[in-house]
Amino acid sequence: MQLEGSCHCGSVHFTVHSAHPYPFNKCYCSICRKTAGGGGYAINLGGDYKTLSVEGEKNVSIYQAIIKDPETGETQESPGQRHFCRKCGSALWQWDPRWPELVHPFASAIDTDLPVPPERTHMMLDYKAPWVEVHAAPNDKLFKEYPQESLAEWHLRLGIEDGGV
Repeated sequence: MQLEGSCHCGSVHFTVHSAHPYPFNKCYCSICRKTAGGGGYAINLGGDYKTLSVEGEKNVSIYQAIIKDPETGETQESPGQRHFCRKCGSALWQWDPRWPELVHPFASAIDTDLPVPPERTHMMLDYKAPWVEVHAAPNDKLFKEYPQESLAEWHLRLGIEDGGV
């Protein structure tokens, strides 16, 4: 499915092909919550990085979170690159060099109508803010940290590859 996205002020527009366009995975980690999660979480989609086309690239900035190792207390820069509009601050997509073929646009930046997921995954619940209420439907899956099932595996299990649309 071809997705079109943009920032709030219109300085950045992008397109990307997504075989996994269902906005199902809510992440409650502090990085997602503070950089893109107005509801206390952020929702990422899966896209093919080589198809990402950006207009207004000069208005895109990158943030790499500082992560603290809970065992050693040492900090390091996350390899994940969160792209956002330098003018209005809209979160656009995340890219990580560990998985260079993938790009993860934030559902909040997508202008294309997205399909409604038949269930949702709520992850990183151990890191959610106390004020955040988890609204899980009966079929939703909840995880303290990361689920074992990947984005692609979730779509495959439910028979909704390439959006099922």
